[in-house]
Amino acid sequence: QVQLVESGGGLVQAGGSLRLSCTASGRTFSDYPMGWFRQPPGKEREFVAYISPISPFVTDYADSVKGRFTISRDNAKNTMSLQMNSLEPEDTAVYYCAAYRSGTYNWAPSYDYWGQGTQVTVSS
Repeated sequence: QVQLVESGGGLVQAGGSLRLSCTASGRTFSDYPMGWFRQPPGKEREFVAYISPISPFVTDYADSVKGRFTISRDNAKNTMSLQMNSLEPEDTAVYYCAAYRSGTYNWAPSYDYWGQGTQVTVSS
């Protein structure tokens, strides 16, 4: 099992960049594929990015963020990151990191463990 805590959210202007971090509690971190999800105001949680457990890392992204966002992880430090570039107002959401269990990796029910979320707000 793993406990997750996100950090790095904040307010940024459109076109700017932000880097989110997710810190895991224990040594089992490297056992889990990981993902980032987000929940815009008034909308359902949606998939953002996925990364496999160990190197060489396999990654995937939602079409809406592909080419702008980059997911990474450092298993030695029990951390995962989401580098967000060219941010748009539509990226405004609470962002969550999550640990995968089984199922389709771009759907939230496939993930067992979730962080508390961190707010990202992108102004026009």
